[in-house]
Amino acid sequence: MLRFHCSSWLFFSYPQTKTYFPHFDLSPGSAQLRGHGSKVMHAVGEAVKHVDDIQGALAKLSELHAYILRVDPVNFKLLSHCILCSLAARYPSDFTPEVHAAWDKFLSSVSSVLTEKYR
Repeated sequence: MLRFHCSSWLFFSYPQTKTYFPHFDLSPGSAQLRGHGSKVMHAVGEAVKHVDDIQGALAKLSELHAYILRVDPVNFKLLSHCILCSLAARYPSDFTPEVHAAWDKFLSSVSSVLTEKYR
């Protein structure tokens, strides 16, 4: 469920991000939207598993987005915000200020790793 919400919120809240997915059916609940959300959350899961080496864990993904897909780096920050909103909506009583701060710091690290190939 969370994987679907973060992608949906990204495309709804920041419609400019749709330009990277002209071939996708971006209607709510579409298989492609769910699939993209699964990929995003899988990558976040890999970063969690390798929290001591996020750079190594996401190196190929960073290269893909920088060199092949040519995604504007600001979109990683937008997606991070949507993940935070999804977590807060899904787990409101557990999403304390401390949890928010921890997730924000972690997702900032992930975004930084994903944008390092642009520098």
